[in-house]
This record gives sequence, structure tokens and C-alpha cells, in this order.
Amino acid sequence: MFDTLNVILLGGLALITVLPLFYVLAGSFATEGEISARPFFLWPENFVTSTYAFVFANDTLLRAVLTTIVVTAVGTVLQVTLTFTMAYPLAKRYLPGRTLMLNLVIFTLVFGGGIVPTYLVVRDLGLLDSYWALILPLAINPFYLIIVKSFFQELPQALEEAARIDGCNEIGVFFKIVLPLSKPIIATFSLFYAVAIWNDYMSPLLYINDNQKWTLQVLVRQLTSPDAANAIGSLDSVAFFPAEGLKFAVVVIATLPILCFYPFLQKHFSKGVLIGSVKE
Repeated sequence: MFDTLNVILLGGLALITVLPLFYVLAGSFATEGEISARPFFLWPENFVTSTYAFVFANDTLLRAVLTTIVVTAVGTVLQVTLTFTMAYPLAKRYLPGRTLMLNLVIFTLVFGGGIVPTYLVVRDLGLLDSYWALILPLAINPFYLIIVKSFFQELPQALEEAARIDGCNEIGVFFKIVLPLSKPIIATFSLFYAVAIWNDYMSPLLYINDNQKWTLQVLVRQLTSPDAANAIGSLDSVAFFPAEGLKFAVVVIATLPILCFYPFLQKHFSKGVLIGSVKE
């Protein structure tokens, strides 16, 4: 009876989660009239792709997609690199000044500068209307840094000592021993950082004034506003503007990449971090 109730409860929760996604997907392939006439449906009566044809034919939409992809890729690589290269030395108890540095990191978890001081820093560094303003202010997440540091501290010291005996310096130990053992946690935090950058709405809203540099999330917000037509530029030469279907289509495009990448990274989450390295 417990298993049956569990299946019913979890199945109901899964259904509640999945139904809106199917509705948005179905709406992106429906006609404008059907979207207005039917408040909810999971399969369009007339299956059309004209909305996606409009999306991929519009320079503003394509530019926003490519901008978000590039910013996410560069930002994820940079943030993961900085987080891991800072966490590794902080995991060494003999590092001079380690306690002070850790206290400063913990301080940022409790006290934040806020929006206005951060904006002033970004402005004074000349990063306004620059894609670096979307990456550098959040380059290292202090909470993630502490988790990675704790992970490095749990690695067997015997492996690092053996590498040093073989002639490796600290950089060699980090790249040849520590990083290969850290693939699961690298995959995990790469996904966390990528999702955060991909879904970031506030940073481009605050720091990007040029609509030619809008990211996808800002464009999605503009397209769901009443003035959606002006959000994608001049439409004088466009005979077809799918006002309602466009909202569904851009939400699908904004969600699909993360949904596609997650299954490939999920396999790393449950793997043992020391498989094949130490045998008792």
C-alpha cells in the first residue's frame, strides 16, 4: 500500500510539472487562432511550424540566442576554472593566509554589497554594455567554492604524495591527479553555473542598455510584454507576426538547451569520485 501511494503521489507531482511544459510546446506549434480559442491543450489541431520559421528568420531573435550561448559557454568555463583553481590551494591547511582568505569568502555569504554598489563597481570598471558585465561580477560563487574546497580535502593525500615522489609539482598534481578525480563535481558545478548564466535576467537588465546585445532571457521578457512587436525591431516588411505563438516558441528555445544537456551530465552525479584510483 505504501508503494502504491508513493507511485500515485509522485506520479501526480510529475504530471503537474510536465503538463505546463507540454502545453508550451504544443502552443509553439499551434496557430494564432487556436491559441486564442483554446485555453489549454496538449496537442494542436493544426500542426504548423510558421512560428519557428519566423523566429529563425529574425535577426534580433537569432542574435539573442547566439549571444546567450556564447556568454553561457565562456562564463561557465571561466567560472569553473576560477572556482577550482581557488578552491584547491584553500584546501591545503599549510597555505599561509588560508584562514583569512576563507573568512573573507564566508563573509561574502553573510553580507552582500547589493545591487547599487555592484552596479557602481561595474560602471567604474567600464563594463557597462559589455558581455563581461554578465560574467565577471559572479565569476566565483562562494558557496560552490566552499563545497569544492571540502571535496578536495576529502581526496586521499597518498595520491598527491605519490605524485610528488614521482616529480610532480603542485600544478602537475592539480592537473594530473586532482582534476581527473573531480570529473563528477566538475560536471555538477558546470551545470549549476551554466543554468545560472543561461537563466540570468537581472544582470543584462541592469548592465546592458544596447538592445542589440540583449540576451535571450531579456528578449523573452520583452516578447511577453504588450509591446512585443517593438522588442524585435522593425516589422514593416513582415507580413506575419505570431504574437501569441512567439511567446511559446521563445520559451521553448530558452528551455530546450538545458533540458538537452542535463541527461548527459546526470550520469556523473552518482559516480564514485575515486573509482579506479584507490583499491583497498
